[in-house]
Amino acid sequence: MQGTGLEEVGIAGQAYLRDALTSCTDPLQAIEEFQRENGISLPSLRQMLPLLDLHGVPRLEFHTSVLEELREKLISQIKEIGQKEGRERDRKLKELLVRSFPLVKVKQLRPVVMAILRCTNHIEDKYLKVLVRDRDLYNDTDTEVKRQIWRDNQSLFGDEVSPLLTQYIREKETILFDHTNLTNLFFNPSPKVRRQGEVVQKLAHMIGSSVKLYDMVLQFLRTLFLRTHNVHYCTLRAELLMALHDLEVQDIISVDPCHKFTWCLDACIRERNVDIKRSRELQGFLDSVKRGQEQVLGDLSMILCDPYAINFLATSAMKILQHLINNEALPRDNTILTLLLRMLALGLSAWVMIDSQEFKEPKLDSQVVTKFMPALMSLMVDDQVRTLNSKMPPDERESAITIIEHSGPIPDAVQAYIQESSVASIIAIYYTLHTAKIKDRVGLMRILGSLSNCDKNRAFEDPFLHSLVSLFIQQADEFSAEDFCTVVFDEFFYPGLARENVIRHVLKLLWYIHPKLPVSRLNTLVKMLQPSYQHNEAAHSLYDLLREKIDNDAEPSLSSALSPDPDYLDSPLMSVPTPAPL
Repeated sequence: MQGTGLEEVGIAGQAYLRDALTSCTDPLQAIEEFQRENGISLPSLRQMLPLLDLHGVPRLEFHTSVLEELREKLISQIKEIGQKEGRERDRKLKELLVRSFPLVKVKQLRPVVMAILRCTNHIEDKYLKVLVRDRDLYNDTDTEVKRQIWRDNQSLFGDEVSPLLTQYIREKETILFDHTNLTNLFFNPSPKVRRQGEVVQKLAHMIGSSVKLYDMVLQFLRTLFLRTHNVHYCTLRAELLMALHDLEVQDIISVDPCHKFTWCLDACIRERNVDIKRSRELQGFLDSVKRGQEQVLGDLSMILCDPYAINFLATSAMKILQHLINNEALPRDNTILTLLLRMLALGLSAWVMIDSQEFKEPKLDSQVVTKFMPALMSLMVDDQVRTLNSKMPPDERESAITIIEHSGPIPDAVQAYIQESSVASIIAIYYTLHTAKIKDRVGLMRILGSLSNCDKNRAFEDPFLHSLVSLFIQQADEFSAEDFCTVVFDEFFYPGLARENVIRHVLKLLWYIHPKLPVSRLNTLVKMLQPSYQHNEAAHSLYDLLREKIDNDAEPSLSSALSPDPDYLDSPLMSVPTPAPL
């Protein structure tokens, strides 16, 4: 057994035995005397030792088994003391800690010391410093004890949290870019299921009931969101708060000003509905942000910037627009729609607000409601008319007139506001997903090309592309038509190919629909999508796998068509660097 610390509590250890052996005349007698003085002193157990010797049981094994048994009983008694309340409990634990802490470096006795520390509400700095200085001790320290270390050591806490945040982002991106799984869609899991994830639960456990650690994590998330523009940090902000809500950590949820708002929004997302009562609650929370507390808007905007929140707000807005069409009503008269758009505007402004530190709710452009929404509703009416016409008895003249009247270019107001307003862009994006979901070919082709001009390139964000590509894969046959390919690839995807994430989504799409594409179109796409040295390994790997899959699936004529074109490779354009990913 390692002897470090034994002498401090009056137990003969390594140093004592070394001195005894170096100063004695009979080493065997010295060892026997040491065993007698420091072995188990119970007479009943001493009588067993010769019997164990006869059975070949080493003395070390015997002593170790006794030690383990006594250790477990002692830890059990410490836990019982820890479950009590009052000063007597604290006095006993403090006394035990004073006596036992010198033994913390004895590996076999360390669990006893750690059990005492785990039950101690306030550990003195002199003990915490010993734990921090020794990496082996720190690694063996329970989370309950580490919390007391982390409170005054933000960098150490950051080192513990950082791998979890990296894991969280990687898991989200795996779902968004996974080209092999079409059932594990990004928006499928419920809020309750998502916050049961490993990372969220680990973070909640690390925080415990410490408001200081919770604030540290929120600061990490804000900083990383600003640095990377990655909206998954906003998702984690909301999921962590709701995980602590599920655990009923009152110390934290009672002081987080975003708690009630997030709780109400979470219920709406879970039920996929926002009724009058909930809308009033949400509006009340937004309106109750007082002067001097505007910084709360920064956290509220992060929670609303969560892709799951944006998905809910935009989907709900589309349902209301459909309801308005059915009842021949105007968007400006619907208070719930106005609130959803207001929340959407706040969420979409999160990065700018936190970066500028100007915590002021963005004013929703009234013309988005009075001009853009009615224009978008006219597109939805066109879709309904064409669908109804397709079910009527055939009449060539009437059908031709209907198609012409309800299939032309989109209204100027739709095109203009898509370019100028992020709120309008998101609503247009979700209208596009709606047309793709119901497989309305004409409606999809009318709107899709315009999305490449969305304000702040909203249409090239991963959650939308993930959903759109998943819907495209379900209607692969459409890609045999050149007019459909022109809209999808030339008008929509091509302007975004300078962004690496767009390339990866198109590669995923080709993985499934390449057999339907015309040979010339496929040949062009494969050349356009080849990653450069600036792209990460994932893009290169998927591209190589796709080429291999196309070669394996293709007929000989197609394989030769996909081989590198010498003229293409000699082109001066090949020496021009690929634009860096945005």
